[in-house]
Amino acid sequence: MLSDSRMKRYAGCGAEEIFRAIPTTPAGLPQERVEAMRAKYGENRLSSRKNDTFPHRLRRAFVDPFTMILFTLAVISLVTDVLLASNFTRNITTSLIICVMILVSGAIRLVQETRAKRASDRLDRLIHANVTVKRGGILVDIPAERLVVGDLVMLSAGGRIPADLRLIKTMDLFVSQAAITGESAILEKDSAPCIDAERTPFTRLKNLAFMASSVISGRGEGVVIAVGRETLYGNFVRPDSKNSDAFQKGENSVAWVLIRFMAVLVPAVFLVSGVARGSWLESFAFALSVAVGLTPEMLPLVINACLARGSLSMSRKRAIVKNIDAMQVLGSMDVLCIDKTGTLTQESILLEYYLDILGNESPEALELAYLNSFHHSGLSNPIDSAILACRTMPDRGGRLAELAKLCRKTDEIPFDYERKFVSTLVRTSENSHLLIVKGDIRRVFSRCRFAEYRGEAIPIGENEEGSVSAIVDEMLEEGMKVIAVAKKELGAQETLSPADENDMTLVGYLVFFDAPKRSAAQSVEDLKRLRVTPKVMTGDNSQTALSICRRVGLPAAALLTGAQIGGLSDEELRAAVKVTDIFAELTPGQKVSLLSALRDNGHTTGFLGDGMNDIPALNEADVGISVDTAVDAAKEAADVILLEKELNILGQGIMEGRRTFVNMLKYIKITASSNFGNILSVVCASVALPFFPMTAIQLLLLNLLYDTLCIVLPWDSVDAEDTEAPREWSGKTLSGFMLSFGPISSIFDIMTFLFLYFILCPRLCGGLLYTQLADPELRLRYAALFQTGWFLESMWTQVLILHMLRTKKIPFLQSRASGPVLLITLLGIVVFTGLTMTPLAHPLGLTRLPLEYFGFLLPVVLLYMLLVSFIKRLYIRRHGELI
Repeated sequence: MLSDSRMKRYAGCGAEEIFRAIPTTPAGLPQERVEAMRAKYGENRLSSRKNDTFPHRLRRAFVDPFTMILFTLAVISLVTDVLLASNFTRNITTSLIICVMILVSGAIRLVQETRAKRASDRLDRLIHANVTVKRGGILVDIPAERLVVGDLVMLSAGGRIPADLRLIKTMDLFVSQAAITGESAILEKDSAPCIDAERTPFTRLKNLAFMASSVISGRGEGVVIAVGRETLYGNFVRPDSKNSDAFQKGENSVAWVLIRFMAVLVPAVFLVSGVARGSWLESFAFALSVAVGLTPEMLPLVINACLARGSLSMSRKRAIVKNIDAMQVLGSMDVLCIDKTGTLTQESILLEYYLDILGNESPEALELAYLNSFHHSGLSNPIDSAILACRTMPDRGGRLAELAKLCRKTDEIPFDYERKFVSTLVRTSENSHLLIVKGDIRRVFSRCRFAEYRGEAIPIGENEEGSVSAIVDEMLEEGMKVIAVAKKELGAQETLSPADENDMTLVGYLVFFDAPKRSAAQSVEDLKRLRVTPKVMTGDNSQTALSICRRVGLPAAALLTGAQIGGLSDEELRAAVKVTDIFAELTPGQKVSLLSALRDNGHTTGFLGDGMNDIPALNEADVGISVDTAVDAAKEAADVILLEKELNILGQGIMEGRRTFVNMLKYIKITASSNFGNILSVVCASVALPFFPMTAIQLLLLNLLYDTLCIVLPWDSVDAEDTEAPREWSGKTLSGFMLSFGPISSIFDIMTFLFLYFILCPRLCGGLLYTQLADPELRLRYAALFQTGWFLESMWTQVLILHMLRTKKIPFLQSRASGPVLLITLLGIVVFTGLTMTPLAHPLGLTRLPLEYFGFLLPVVLLYMLLVSFIKRLYIRRHGELI
């Protein structure tokens, strides 16, 4: 943003000084200086996620820890299997398969993120219209993006301010800064130097107009003093500024677990195999196959498929996931920070009561307020909308419509922050002129000299403000919004000046109810059931926030205001956020501090916001959530965009995120532990056997066939108890899981080795063991029978372990996999078993096995499933969870 000193210096000096300081001229910037100013100060563009380019998405799709592991293995395999191998043994299959996995995985992610980007772009409502500027004394229309510092911009009603301007001419110029401050009040602007600029907040400087503000009425001219990221608006837009990426941390954690296992196992296999066989090059190739075998080749593909499916499911539930990594973070989220307005409450408010000064019903207070709102020409706001809605009241609507026809507006003074009320002058049916004022209770009361009661004007004493408090304070404590209505007879006077807004008569009060949404209480209850703690962070009044929170079932025992937070140390703030769920009267910076404190306490945080003031918090949260009606920069900063501002949609998203996460974990944990078991078996067999228990291509094929089946996991069903609570995306429990279940398969692998080596293979090869055979062809048949037998046993156990470990319950009985998973896994066993009986088996070193082998295989698999079920119970008892 333009520095504080420069901005306030511009506000404090006159037009001539501005022209000299920039420099420019009253006739606008000379055409020949435009490009020099652009080069010096930059273009009028916001560098943000909105400009997320194809190369950026391409990098995210193909560069991650898992992909890097696979790519490294592919390169090593290319060197050993192709570049260093002889013509007879040269084989590019391993490298090719791994590269295909990388390409398919990245393509899925790229397509999904591109689709989400297009949907997000369609929601982008920031219109870069042409603006009229004076350059070299000539008025020209140019795109807002082509503005440069020093341009002289012409403003008119209905336009959007395209950059930060120092106003030099104004004529009844009224501006809405809602996009900057989030408040709908209309401000009057002028071009006079600000005398006390140094002590005035930026948004209160009357001679400055800020990018993204709207011109409500009047005209003006202003010199561009800041463009693009240097504007106040641009300062809110901070792309990729999250301090933490929860998904990437978890991804790195899992990747390092696999790398550590490889770092131990690969050298061990290489040494054992090399010592046993004496062929170090062959042993190195086999050790490499172990590394490939340990790594789930389809890990990036399955993860991206899970995330993409979850993202697609979210789009059907009226939510767009801009970054598919956010799907997992959404499921891990355990604290959701929300604003009150529009989330817990309706976007609109209801007029509940219209009262006289003593709290009795007063039709006159309603009628005067209706005339004021009916003739109000500023932006529509919730209060005016609630008052105008009274025209549908059966007992009052006719009278209000009649008054609107009889009383014509002759002048008005719009609402502004300093006065905090709006004035309307109307001509009554008696051709007299009546000033009607409505607004802040204290401000209106301070301008009143009389109070009306039953048609009589009673003078107000000096110390009677307490009587106002007696009437309205109880309503304010209940969370209601109260405004005052006053009037003043002006006779034949047809115009208004600020001086007329004195010596008025207080007529009464209007009381509004900030009604909770019908779905709010149930949505809050649903979040609690999902073990997501909702915390309210709002800039609204603390009493109003407390009242609403009580109505929707949020704990209201503890509340902290912005003023109280300002006095806390970092340690005290971290302690406070543990026990407090409602934070009111906050600044944007305080929302960031609260989110940071929550994350320091170990929470995964989400933030739902839609205003400019929410953007720093959206960036700070682990997952930023916005809505399609939010300001543009808030949508740009968000990871997820809701097409409806409803918490129940978010609850569905959390559930979808958790289902996505559980299915990801199923693949990672089950596959890694199964592969680990295979590698242990390989190490044991390599020590004892005179040949490799499985060739490199067979080991890769086994993993590939299994991983192909796992592609269907994103469509698996998930047990309800697995989505009851948030889950951490981390490799912390992966090692324990691999060490608990991986060795189980090795036990049955060794049983299979013994059966194959000492019983089946000798019976089919002349009754001799491998070392006793002299015929090379019989040795090849012996090895092929052994390798095929272990290939089938390993494949059957790997596929069935998927069903055994996908649930805490008894598989097939208490918890059944989804139809696609059941079908594909059953089909996989049949097809891959049948593969050994086809001509394709021979090139892979496989062969047909006799039926008696399957008589051995079936009881071994059943025993394996029983032992896994027993170990699973012990594991759950110790760790409290399985996946």
